[in-house]
Amino acid sequence: MNLILLGINHKTAPIELRERLAIPRERLVELTRHLCSLSGIREAMILSTCNRVEILAAAESADARLDGFFADQFAIDSAELAPHLYQFHEIAAVRHLFRVASSLDSMVIGESQILGQVKDAFAAAREAGAIGTELDPLLQSAFAAAKKVRSETEIGSTTVSIASVAVDLARKIFGSLHGKTIFLVGAGKMSELAARHLVAQGASSILLTNRTQSRAETVAARLVGSVRPRVVAWDHLHDAASQADIVITSTGSPHPIFTRDHAQSFLHKRRNRPMFFIDIAVPRDVEAAVNRLEGIFLYDIDDLQSVAAAHLAERTREASDAEAIVAAEVDRYQQRQRTVDIAPILVALQHRAEELRQSELRRMHARLASLTSEQSSAIDALCRSMVNKLLHPTLLALKQAARANDSERIAAIRAEWSLHELETQPDTKPEVLPEMQPETHSAVVPADRKDEDSAAEFASTPTRGRS
Repeated sequence: MNLILLGINHKTAPIELRERLAIPRERLVELTRHLCSLSGIREAMILSTCNRVEILAAAESADARLDGFFADQFAIDSAELAPHLYQFHEIAAVRHLFRVASSLDSMVIGESQILGQVKDAFAAAREAGAIGTELDPLLQSAFAAAKKVRSETEIGSTTVSIASVAVDLARKIFGSLHGKTIFLVGAGKMSELAARHLVAQGASSILLTNRTQSRAETVAARLVGSVRPRVVAWDHLHDAASQADIVITSTGSPHPIFTRDHAQSFLHKRRNRPMFFIDIAVPRDVEAAVNRLEGIFLYDIDDLQSVAAAHLAERTREASDAEAIVAAEVDRYQQRQRTVDIAPILVALQHRAEELRQSELRRMHARLASLTSEQSSAIDALCRSMVNKLLHPTLLALKQAARANDSERIAAIRAEWSLHELETQPDTKPEVLPEMQPETHSAVVPADRKDEDSAAEFASTPTRGRS
């Protein structure tokens, strides 16, 4: 498999660039289909969050170019984009994916939203028909690694997210949230998390709005506590904003919903009382020019990194333990993939052994002609059992060589059994004498059925479809 991962994130690109590449959920399927239509791309997935946009692809060649996809789709000059892109191949791409899913590459280490976002991207790619036998097992392994990190370390022991960091910043700005009015603009997952943190921090008044009012009402009804958000109609968005001391905004709008003129109007209505905007949307909901007004303080998602750094310091040991788990899971995936890669050799070896068995039976055909059908079946079973037992050590040697990445040992076994020609024709079956028809199951199987890396398991494992 030629695995390629290309992307930008909060470490490599400023928000001004990331927001230009942000992909709304409703366009993911369409763009993933387009990505898969590019020459040399067999399977693909696109992950787009507030902090990263990444392409994961299984390609015909390691030289497949993906950087042009961003430039073409978002009308960005490749020269402008290139300094901010990172690209990983093969096992480095696997390691990066596992770290992302496990929240080890997040702005807030240990945040729980990223795994759900990766699963959403996987679901969109499946809907686009872009997931097959190469990316499916890889993503399933990434989900398993993330689950192991969360269950075996304390990295997720407390609820940490971009939303909680935003609320921490609001509390630090005012010292206390008691008596303050907070306006949540957008009722997505991030806003719901922010609302829960605000209630926990003692906010006395919360306003909530969303383009779809029923969604805002649902979020408000789910919050349990002494403060229940008051739902504001979207049409009254700007009227309500002037009442708020802190506005936390996270919508999917492609354009700013708060401009410099809006902010100037808010200050006039508030008689110049200060107002804070915490914009955790990508693309941004608040024009950058708003920050130039005296009395208005604007923080975007990149400004939250200094607050997030404090959480990282508290979680250094847990992150170290999580990194060790991810490294082990990457190694496990790599060993398993090596065994998958030699499946054609295992199948060819089984076919070669069956070919030899049938050749010997044909040679003895005249001398066995007088046997009854029961006797013929007994001899056939005896021969098959002997071949299985004789073949088993070689099958194990191949799998052990694959795990150890011992290409010389694998090449020696291929040459010893003259497997090169059969590997290119894995469905070729030796001629079988009518009198000695084998049973309907596979003629030669590994003797050790308990070996988790058996040839049958890797040669015929169906694609799974869960997210």
